[in-house]
Amino acid sequence: MKSRFMLGAVSLMMACVQSAYASSDPSEQQFRALYKELVETNTTLSSGSCTLAAERIAARLKTAGFPEADLHLFADPAHPKEGGLVAVLPGSDPKAKAILLLAHIDVVEAKREDWTRDPFTLIEEDGKFFARGVVDDKAQAAIWADTLVRFKSAGYVPHHTLKMALTCGEETAGAFNGAEWLTKNRRELIDAGFALNEGAGGELNAAGRRVSMTVQAGEKVAQNYRLEVTNRGGHSSRPQKINAIYQLAGALKKIETFSFPNQLTDGSRGYLKGMAKIQAAEGHPDVAKAMLAVEKNPKDARSVALLDSRDISWATMLHTTCVATMLDAGHATNALPQRARANVNCRIFPGVSQEDVRLALVKAINDPAVKVETLEIRGENSAPPELTRAIMEPVEKLTAKMWPGVPVLPILQSGATDGQFLNAAGIPTYGISGIFLTPDLGNIHGLNEYIGVQSLMEGRAFLHELVRTYAGQP
Repeated sequence: MKSRFMLGAVSLMMACVQSAYASSDPSEQQFRALYKELVETNTTLSSGSCTLAAERIAARLKTAGFPEADLHLFADPAHPKEGGLVAVLPGSDPKAKAILLLAHIDVVEAKREDWTRDPFTLIEEDGKFFARGVVDDKAQAAIWADTLVRFKSAGYVPHHTLKMALTCGEETAGAFNGAEWLTKNRRELIDAGFALNEGAGGELNAAGRRVSMTVQAGEKVAQNYRLEVTNRGGHSSRPQKINAIYQLAGALKKIETFSFPNQLTDGSRGYLKGMAKIQAAEGHPDVAKAMLAVEKNPKDARSVALLDSRDISWATMLHTTCVATMLDAGHATNALPQRARANVNCRIFPGVSQEDVRLALVKAINDPAVKVETLEIRGENSAPPELTRAIMEPVEKLTAKMWPGVPVLPILQSGATDGQFLNAAGIPTYGISGIFLTPDLGNIHGLNEYIGVQSLMEGRAFLHELVRTYAGQP
């Protein structure tokens, strides 16, 4: 009963805060309409259209006063429904490097029969928005578009040119990727001094208290490898000592126990130092001590094990990880297997090559009968961008203004975003959202994806002011 009462009280308080916040922002309804339209435009690879979503956003920008010359819709002829949009708001200084606002508008698949609500109808309920993509990544895409609309409507001319790229293909390996295509085919459209992207944000604890605001400086790269064993097979009544399934199983067990060496980036060092202070203040001195020990020596196995036991994301931040995700073996129930395959999904630490990881797996397996093949390479694995004071200081000042006492921490993203294509192309890309999420991250990619209404509106205010600050600096 106490738990339900507390949750109800918190929900009521957040609703009141949100109501007060909304009343002070006359443009909120305009943003809500844009967000709703974008979320309710199905952009799954199987049945949706990013091209339609991009066209709808372009129409809103045109209504706000953007000329056709500053709106660039694009699509590869072979992928007509996977198009995107680049919009440009010219700055007052043509020599100043542009700032790029990047977001992907495609979403992962969602089956209506599995969801409590229609995944492609925006539902506001109990202080939350529910639908596929309300977080990943249509929240940031809508905020970027809304920011440009508000700037244009107000007649604001930034010092730096602002560019917005809304792209498709981030969520599906092997799909046409708009961010990659732009770097290779229309680099001049997105060329910038730096880019802002998804990948980090505010952290809430289980009680809903703001813990930290994170800034992504670097990310891992996702890569799939195929393990395969083949032999001549035979009749199941005559078991042989050499069996493709057993050989494959042995290889997978070796991968299960294999660990890549721990490494640190500036982002993960900064996160460990900052989070150690938070953990100490929250009464977890053992965790704080372990974090500081790992920051000094990432090979401290005992400290790494402690972090792993408390929060697996803390440990996975430190090294490349590989895990078996799919199996395919045999051809008949009464025959010895002629072929056995497994997919191993790796998240590769920045600066480590896909081939180095493949060779490490080969060495760990130590069985010439097991072939390890690198599957489609999504993109280059580049070093993290430098996290400069020019990037961090505006975030720190604005966070202190909006949420006093909340620390700003750099972070290495264990997942992967389209930032990998921009970083590889020489455009430093940082994950900054200003949106606070619960420990389950709003169940992105899962059932009933959601985001707090207050969190979204505060993120909108945060990013609008942050972009204005960056764009106004000489």
